[in-house]
Amino acid sequence: MSEFAAPMPVLARYAVMVDVGYIYAAAGELLFGTSSRRDYRVDAVGLIQAVTKHADELFRGELLRVYWYDAARDRVPTIDQRVVAQMAWVKLRLGNLNARGQQKGVDANIRADMEALARHRAVSDAVLIAGDEDMVPAVEAAQAYGVRVHLWGVEPPYGTNQAERLVWESDTVDVLDSAFVRPYFTRNPAAEQARPEVQASVPSPAQLFGERHPVVSRPTGPIPRSPHLSATGPMPRLGPDRRHVEEAGEHVAHKWILTRGADNIRDLLPGPILPPVIDKELLVEAEKELGQSLRPYQEAREWLRDAFWARVHREFGIGVGKSRG
Repeated sequence: MSEFAAPMPVLARYAVMVDVGYIYAAAGELLFGTSSRRDYRVDAVGLIQAVTKHADELFRGELLRVYWYDAARDRVPTIDQRVVAQMAWVKLRLGNLNARGQQKGVDANIRADMEALARHRAVSDAVLIAGDEDMVPAVEAAQAYGVRVHLWGVEPPYGTNQAERLVWESDTVDVLDSAFVRPYFTRNPAAEQARPEVQASVPSPAQLFGERHPVVSRPTGPIPRSPHLSATGPMPRLGPDRRHVEEAGEHVAHKWILTRGADNIRDLLPGPILPPVIDKELLVEAEKELGQSLRPYQEAREWLRDAFWARVHREFGIGVGKSRG
């Protein structure tokens, strides 16, 4: 826990406001190196109880309630979300989850509730577990009404996973470390089984080069240019899977938006050319996630850049352009 978070000196009436998308993604990155929910399972009830207990240890006073901000398709709660909704002193607030898996309306719900609680003097303190810079106006509005805002974040594996301005504007900052979140996150066995299958179906660069550039010259005819064909007929599809490459590009972009802040990402806009240093970082991070090299596959690197830009453009609500380089 952070040394900056100290018990409150006066009695408080407080609310705990949790951006579920943030805490799940940040904990997933910390524990498993992935922010995709399908790769792990979460004991939401246990996590809420742990967060509530931690707040009770820091604040002398009364908990108003825990606000649990998540998203669901057409705002129809899942089974896990229904269980959360039935918990005492917990308010489930759902945004919409669109066909691309993007959350819509979650940030707006947090801002509206924080400002309303402050305006009606329902709380003296608010615990905010989030990382998005879009929360800054809500923090400032709540403080203008006399509410103290305490920002909690999940320990980042590197850098930071919270916007710098959000950290600056909050009254206190606390960090939930890996020991705190680990008991409530379990690796999904299906995800662990899926990765070796993907890797096994993709040849190594040495194997690929062996097919494309054989040491022994052929007696007649040119060497096939396509990696999909051999002299004896069709071969299994070579190279990385496009869907997995695009998912890796989106995950890297999402992580960069969280760790580097909106202002730094905006410096790259409108694209589509990435600075060489950042382009290399994108490649390295994606290769780590995929568990294979993309360097022999120029087309795959273009898929990676396009997916990176698609995520960045969606984040900032501007048109998508194709990147080539």
